[in-house]
Amino acid sequence: MKQSPADRGAGPLTVVLALGTAQTIAWASSYYLPAILAVPIARDLDLTPTYMFGSLSGALVLSGLLGPRVGHSIDRFGGRSLLAISNFVFAAGLLLLGAAHGAAGLIAAWVLLGIGMGMGLYEAAFATLARIHGAAARKSITGITLIAGFASTLGWPLTTWLDAEYGWRVACQVWAAIHLALALPLNLSLPRAAPLHPEAPPPAEAGRHSEGQSETFAMALLAYIFAAASFVSSGISAILPSMLVAFGATPAEALLAGTLVGPAQVGARLLEAGWLGRFHPLVSARLAVLTNPLGVVALLAGGSLFAPVFAILYGAGNGIITIARGTLPLALFGPVGFGKRVGMISLPSRLTGAAAPLALGLMVEQIGRGALWISALVSLSAFVALLLLHAGSATSEPLRAGGENS
Repeated sequence: MKQSPADRGAGPLTVVLALGTAQTIAWASSYYLPAILAVPIARDLDLTPTYMFGSLSGALVLSGLLGPRVGHSIDRFGGRSLLAISNFVFAAGLLLLGAAHGAAGLIAAWVLLGIGMGMGLYEAAFATLARIHGAAARKSITGITLIAGFASTLGWPLTTWLDAEYGWRVACQVWAAIHLALALPLNLSLPRAAPLHPEAPPPAEAGRHSEGQSETFAMALLAYIFAAASFVSSGISAILPSMLVAFGATPAEALLAGTLVGPAQVGARLLEAGWLGRFHPLVSARLAVLTNPLGVVALLAGGSLFAPVFAILYGAGNGIITIARGTLPLALFGPVGFGKRVGMISLPSRLTGAAAPLALGLMVEQIGRGALWISALVSLSAFVALLLLHAGSATSEPLRAGGENS
């Protein structure tokens, strides 16, 4: 089948720029939206902000439940069309949110947004890249996370300005328009994935992981590792400023330390794109889950003086583990059936991520600083699980996906 001129010109950098920008919009208009709009929406709808955050948690769970089915679809047909459809779903959810006048409308909007998140966030993007580039997708996965790492940096100021100038309803409508006017064309510009090679076995017959380690066991380990990392990341992000104040930092110092998280994430991803990219993704993942225990030790030993150190280590670990969610399964199992595997592996992490802010917040109330030790132990358990994984590749034959056919 002949390629269209657009597909022939869609090199790796073009794909990364297009998909990275679309991912930035998707994250900024969904996951990061409640941080700015929860209070004004709750005030106007005569609800508590808990409704908004609870709706986000429900949306995360729904997106996780959709993950395996979405991934399987991308394995079979590629992700270009599915990502484009997600933009319509995001836009519909945002328009419904902007028109909400009570709890029912709010919940309905977040159901749609949860479906959009299941179809259009990182897991779907990673699976799309695996279908386009095959086993060579690692650099592209790193590239889109570098760009989308600025979702909150760009999204929060824009949402804040729109809310201040025109109100939260208009802010939701503008984000819906951005999905249709910018993100949709960007996703449609992606090359279509090469057809599955007839010799490639279906995902259910992918065989065994190397060195005598079953694929099921390796997938279970990865599911636990990412669930543990998500629990720590989501939980600490929710309590970071107040936690640093509890350790003696002033509110201004806590805010300053918090601003270091974003640059640390980007810096770590640049390191992954460069020096760490020469090693197996297991090396990066093991380093990433060790950053939180190291930061906890520094904070408990030095108090508020080491608040910036904790924030930098926390951000760096988050930055690398996000990439590992895509690169590690790709390196261990290959691109055949990648989307379905990632969807299955990611489901527990969606659940722990949704539950973590409440769980860790309750721990802080009950045991104070001991909550940090629990988070450190969870991270260390993920490190032990990573040590049990072997660095071999799957025995299944990878997709022959160098071409992007129209």
